[in-house]
Amino acid sequence: MRKRSFLKAGVAAATLLLAPLSAWAQDMPYNLLEGKPFEGTTLNILSVVTPQFDGLMLRDDEFTELTGIETEWTFIPFGSLQEKINAEGIAANGTFDVVNYLDSWGPPNAHWLMKIDDLMARDGISMDRYPAAFARSAQFEGETLGFPLRAHPQLMFYRKDLIPEPPESWSDVIEIGKALKESNPDVAPLALYYNNDGNRQNLFIWINFLWAAGGDVFNDDWTPAWTSEEALKATEDYIALHTVHGVTNPNSLAFVEQDARQSFMQGKSAMIPVWWWAYSGFYNPETSTLTKDQVGFTGMPSYNGATKTYAISMPFSVSDYSENKDAAWEFLKWLSNPEMDKANAIEREVAGKTIVNNVVTHIASLQDPDVNAANDGIQNAAWASLADSDIMPQIPEWPEVGDILSAAIAEAAAGGDTRQLMIDAAEQATRVLRRAGRIE
Repeated sequence: MRKRSFLKAGVAAATLLLAPLSAWAQDMPYNLLEGKPFEGTTLNILSVVTPQFDGLMLRDDEFTELTGIETEWTFIPFGSLQEKINAEGIAANGTFDVVNYLDSWGPPNAHWLMKIDDLMARDGISMDRYPAAFARSAQFEGETLGFPLRAHPQLMFYRKDLIPEPPESWSDVIEIGKALKESNPDVAPLALYYNNDGNRQNLFIWINFLWAAGGDVFNDDWTPAWTSEEALKATEDYIALHTVHGVTNPNSLAFVEQDARQSFMQGKSAMIPVWWWAYSGFYNPETSTLTKDQVGFTGMPSYNGATKTYAISMPFSVSDYSENKDAAWEFLKWLSNPEMDKANAIEREVAGKTIVNNVVTHIASLQDPDVNAANDGIQNAAWASLADSDIMPQIPEWPEVGDILSAAIAEAAAGGDTRQLMIDAAEQATRVLRRAGRIE
């Protein structure tokens, strides 16, 4: 956990005092309110640990200069963030004015996350500035809870020195994998993560197979849809990468996403399907044995001729328990502005600290030539990945249902009967959903 607060430079304050108020008001950027109505307020911000948000924090003296609002950030590792968010919701005391969370945690906590649609309409902000999947990830039951400031499409990363032509389909992955086992037996072809880790990570690649097969997680009446013939076959094929074709790293049963990334960075696996943010770490000499020349990326492989990918986000929202909601909304407007989005992916040093970040969430930034030039064109690949993408179901019951599915996937990958496990999971999930009143 890490906190930061600071006093603004006296010179900057003096400059602001000398500026005519009318001229300053006309120049207020980012849809901020004129006249510093919340000057003197201090906002407490809860955020996940990431270089991207370090870059935003290190720029926030601009926000204080514009508004007179001070900021204090608390950074939490991802593995502890869900527990912290849940504690905030239970305490209901407004300790944090602005909170950062994983999108699938939004529905269970929606009752204490401030709805911002009316404020967006007032200040001329539209969720259309984000890809559709990112926008949906910050909404619940037709209302917007926040802005998706950290959001990820999936890409396939691969060793360019071992794989001259990247895979276009999962059949290609199997073919390449079998060839690699002969030519480079010391390097596992594919790093996957089948572990039932409590964060449902083993569903992240599975759902690509499910959607591409024409299946879905739920039917229109909220009954489980993963037991259709198409869905079951897709699940079997996902599991078969490990159990039948043997192209996965032998440790994939125990791997969570971080373990799979480490395997790739240590040169022990040749391919990994994972979020785009991982790119810089794959060739960072402090974390990886690989050089930039060895690391390639491409879109997610197709399954049965179709590609539909999973997108994820970590929105920032204003707590409805906050006593500073109006000031917190001003902060969200500044934090989410498109100029910041672009700068934070291009500038490699902020306030004397090195920041390496390729994550952007605005459509304009994804397509921006300067952003792409600074990041080897990964935003173009991400934009293509987002052309047909979706998010996990946004219902309060999803964490419990997702845990049931995650357990079934882990057991199947360990050699269990995939079909029976998924059928059993559907029966368990039906009981959960019926108890919650979502299905009759």
